[in-house]
Amino acid sequence: MKRLSLLIILLVLGGCGILGFGVMDRLYGPEDRGRFDQPQKPLGEGQTVDFREQVKPILDSRCVACHACYDAPCQLQLGSYEGITRGANRERVYNATRLFASQPTRLFLDADNNREWRQRGFFPVLNERKQDTATNLSASVMAQMLALKQEVPGPGQGLLPDQSFDFSLDRPQVCPALEGWSDYRQSHPDWGMPFGLPPLTASESATLMRWLEQGAPPSPELPAHPKTEARVASMETFLNGKSLKEQLMARYLYEHWFLAHLYFEDDKDRTFFELVRSATPPGQPIRVVATRRPYDDPGVPVVYYRLRPVKATLVAKTHMPYALGDERLRRIKAWFLDDPYPVTALPGYDPKSAANPFITFREIPASARYRLLLENAQFTVMGFIKGPSCRGQTALNVIDDHFWVGFVSPDSPQFQSASKFLSEALTQISLPSAQQSNAFFTPWLVYSRQQNDYLQRKSAYLNKLLTGQWRPTLNELWDGDGQNRNAALTIFRHFDSASVEKGLLGGHPQKALIVGFEVLERIHYLLVAGFDVFGNLPHQLESRLYMDFLRMEAEQIVLTLLPRESRKTVRDHWYRDASDDVLAYLNGARSYFNAETGMTFRTQDPLSELYDAWAAQLAPILDHSHDYSLRDAGAANFDELNRLGSTRGRSLQYLPENAVLTVVGPHGKEQFFSLIRNSAHSNIAGLFNESDRRLPDEDTLYVARGFIGAYPNVMYRITEDQLPDFVTGVQKLGSAADYTKFAERFAIRRTHPDFWQHYDRLIAAYRAASPIEAGVLDLSRYENR
Repeated sequence: MKRLSLLIILLVLGGCGILGFGVMDRLYGPEDRGRFDQPQKPLGEGQTVDFREQVKPILDSRCVACHACYDAPCQLQLGSYEGITRGANRERVYNATRLFASQPTRLFLDADNNREWRQRGFFPVLNERKQDTATNLSASVMAQMLALKQEVPGPGQGLLPDQSFDFSLDRPQVCPALEGWSDYRQSHPDWGMPFGLPPLTASESATLMRWLEQGAPPSPELPAHPKTEARVASMETFLNGKSLKEQLMARYLYEHWFLAHLYFEDDKDRTFFELVRSATPPGQPIRVVATRRPYDDPGVPVVYYRLRPVKATLVAKTHMPYALGDERLRRIKAWFLDDPYPVTALPGYDPKSAANPFITFREIPASARYRLLLENAQFTVMGFIKGPSCRGQTALNVIDDHFWVGFVSPDSPQFQSASKFLSEALTQISLPSAQQSNAFFTPWLVYSRQQNDYLQRKSAYLNKLLTGQWRPTLNELWDGDGQNRNAALTIFRHFDSASVEKGLLGGHPQKALIVGFEVLERIHYLLVAGFDVFGNLPHQLESRLYMDFLRMEAEQIVLTLLPRESRKTVRDHWYRDASDDVLAYLNGARSYFNAETGMTFRTQDPLSELYDAWAAQLAPILDHSHDYSLRDAGAANFDELNRLGSTRGRSLQYLPENAVLTVVGPHGKEQFFSLIRNSAHSNIAGLFNESDRRLPDEDTLYVARGFIGAYPNVMYRITEDQLPDFVTGVQKLGSAADYTKFAERFAIRRTHPDFWQHYDRLIAAYRAASPIEAGVLDLSRYENR
């Protein structure tokens, strides 16, 4: 009888995933979904573990590397207390098969408390049942995950077994709630947290378990510094003026800054803020107006623009700092308020017109809007790169792996003459975002006809305006007003992520873009303001497909700088093996820009000449922070790094896209370099079958001082005397098996006993080198090979 009773108990405990909440209620008491909506007092005896001082540093250094932002596994975000108490959700944010838009689940926006998050499908990872120290551990999924890792830490070297671990970007989400924990433990005993990485130290684990045992209490809120409060009050006054001109300006700023991490230049503590719309005015607690897009109808009579502190840990994949200071605000005021243009009425929020900034903000001079976008162009472009639209290979295969970006000068007479006409013409052009989040597939040819019509009007107007006398040269390029390093940018794509850096980096790129106001503004409203990460499949695909037209328009400006007879050759090289639809579009578009260049070329390779002239033209303002020098690296290292950076061709295809190399000197001094593999393609005008368009013989490698990329695929650590062998090893890679041997010697693999110590040093160096821009590097795409 005793054996039968014991068996029944074991079956009940082991089968919780099947029997469900009734068993949980009997074991741990009923659920209290609002438990963490109220202040928590620590339970148990002894000193209280402080969340801010003791717990959060561990979470930031060990957990946030995977659990942050939209691509956090199971939407579990561990960078803030609110994210932890919210818990997890099995629904994917990034879903390539979604036929209907899903309900947004943005932390700090779409729900005000945990009861609301439970209604939206989130389940707790902390104990929300009976409050005692034992139950706080046994009824906490987080505690069970940490304990499982301590029990089954995994191998201390070599590779993790592929049959047990899936690190692919779209791997199935296995998200055990409390009632399913027993099944999870039995099926995946080696899936404790951190997943697929070394366990926490005994001390780190003990600290977290003690905090969980005490009921996971928060730390008291810290009061804002009086100087910070004064800065915020001044900025909110500026953003909430009463005149029509001030209100229109504030709306424009919000729709372009809503993803920014704003900070005040004279704030030594570097407090970051986000700009939100609130139903309450300055001086009152913020009541956020949460809409899918920043230009959606707020649904309140009056909207106020407020600064709210960023609570979550800063992560490199979303951190976009934007400085506010007296000089910047003076310039904004001069562009938007002092200019004597009239504002006769405020625009509404009808989706079709609100999605088109050339309608909404038609009364603000184009020069003012363009100046704002250019002044911090890296931030503007970063919105396309770090915003929610750019996640995954399908979203990013619309751009080359390596290209330069320049900008049409706002002082160009041609820009000033044409901007009003072109802005008016664009009021007739629709973007896919006008269909909102539940779009229907619109044929590619429909958008191509609209774009072609626009290009015809643009060409006809410019030809009439210029009467054949003007010839384009690099003088039409914005030079940063002689001091702004945002005038030249380089973008690197890392297959399923990307980076944007100041300067013309990496030698001659695969391609280049010169962007004018009309393209820059449309890209922002296509991929940033107008993109809904929770939208359906047609919405997301059409946004990706439409970007082809905008990229081609910017490419066309580059081509106009080349001799007329060479343009087709260059363009055809960029679009080798493109589809008939794409070629037909290009063949039609090329005739619209038929004026001869004003530049002089002396070789049979005018594109290379153009690149050299471009770099020379902007030399005074080019950023060189990623250059390594003979003095810093040392003669031997300098030569070897140059040999590594000159590597070309097929051996590179076996390297990861984005790696961090640490070179240790004889006295332990560490130097950090980013290795960026640039994968060549015959063209990037196709949505699918990217591997069929790969040209590994044309791959290149860029070696940069410091840190580029938010998702390192691997970390290498070598001594100076190993550097020659490392470079030779890269150049001799001929197979996947070769790379496995290479990584065994030089890589910090997922199982490496010093993995976390090396990662900590790397993050510390990143923050020391870039204290404003740095954030936690994401490990969700770290390789296992």
